[in-house]
Amino acid sequence: MKTDKTIKVDYLARVEGEGALYVKIKNDKVTDCKLKIFEPPRFFEAFLRGRHYSEVPDITARICGICPIAYQMASSQAMESALGLEVDGQLRDLRRLIYCGEWIESHVLHTFMLHAPDFLGYQDAIQMASDYPDQVALGLKLKKLGNDLMTTIGGREIHPVNIRVGGFHRAPSETELEPLIERIEWGLDAAMGATEFLSGLKIPDFEVDYEYVALSHPDEYPICEGRLVSNRGLDIPIEEFETHFEEIHVKHSTSLQSRIKARSNYLVGPLARFNLEYEKLPKSAKDAAKIAGIEPGCNNPFKSILVRSVETVFALDEALRILKSYKKPDQSYVETKPSRSTGIGCTEAPRGICWHRYSIDDDGIVTEAKIVPPTSQNQSTIEEDLRQLIPTRLELSKDDLTWMCEQAVRNYDPCISCSCHFLKLHLDRE
Repeated sequence: MKTDKTIKVDYLARVEGEGALYVKIKNDKVTDCKLKIFEPPRFFEAFLRGRHYSEVPDITARICGICPIAYQMASSQAMESALGLEVDGQLRDLRRLIYCGEWIESHVLHTFMLHAPDFLGYQDAIQMASDYPDQVALGLKLKKLGNDLMTTIGGREIHPVNIRVGGFHRAPSETELEPLIERIEWGLDAAMGATEFLSGLKIPDFEVDYEYVALSHPDEYPICEGRLVSNRGLDIPIEEFETHFEEIHVKHSTSLQSRIKARSNYLVGPLARFNLEYEKLPKSAKDAAKIAGIEPGCNNPFKSILVRSVETVFALDEALRILKSYKKPDQSYVETKPSRSTGIGCTEAPRGICWHRYSIDDDGIVTEAKIVPPTSQNQSTIEEDLRQLIPTRLELSKDDLTWMCEQAVRNYDPCISCSCHFLKLHLDRE
């Protein structure tokens, strides 16, 4: 017997802004699916106009308390592009190092505190800790390691204050960074063990034919630089982003959604990077992938928790490599001089590509700003996931279907406020 249902969520709590979910099912087919996002206006692009270019990294850091480095790096690189600067050598390594800290703390927070409880049947990490105290404690210790790495280089873990256009206000000495080496070595072993634990999770069966988009660097697993590539032939410099991508407004959401003009929605983030750039992972991360039982061609979004664990191993391995070879640079930043120009920057936040464009005048005052964060790029893909997932789970009870929908949204780690159960599900049967 075919079933007609209406899944109506009037308010999504614990997400960035306000949102709702509406799904109409008729004859076991989804005829309408809307992830309604009502994010309050934050005006970052507007109030960046009129500010001096040197202020932009500190302002954009406030966009996110979990991923401030992503916004600081993308905005700094956009300004450096506008000014014709190149930051290389130890300064470039320092940037990559602090970004590793962000990947570690963000991935571990999501993996152990926000997402693992879904797979293990707990309402939250506090409940999970009653049965898995060692694993939760390990997650907290690894997260603190990532935060401490950011603090040592950036001055503090939330909205670091040491990053500037051209480099850093102050470069740390070898002596300041050296104590981190032993802790990172511990973290690398611990992250491998964490991957083994996560490999035992029961992963729902669900495959999606995504178009993956990520940065691609010829020699490195992507963090700070590269071209934009996809598994369907896209291969462009970051300056051509707006030629191939567009942001559109849909009636059911005040948040813009991104599309590839020639096709449709796409996916950014860990699963995209892993599938597109696997060969550039170090041996330790590839070993972690074997432990997790994943390999390139993984198209199950629920396995993103495993990919984040692999990327945590990568970030620790990369941090260790940089720490062991670090020498304090003679200058902590490259001198800058403003001139009328436009620059573009793009980096890989833990959640995916973070794209920035700025125009400045001869006095270095911002005249135009555009920021495309990873969550806005994934919004329509999250919606499509729900459209495809729900028909395969119609036999579930109301509570179980609610749980599955939340878990599917959390696959993307769209923001920290998605940490707890947030869907109020109403089922109308015809």
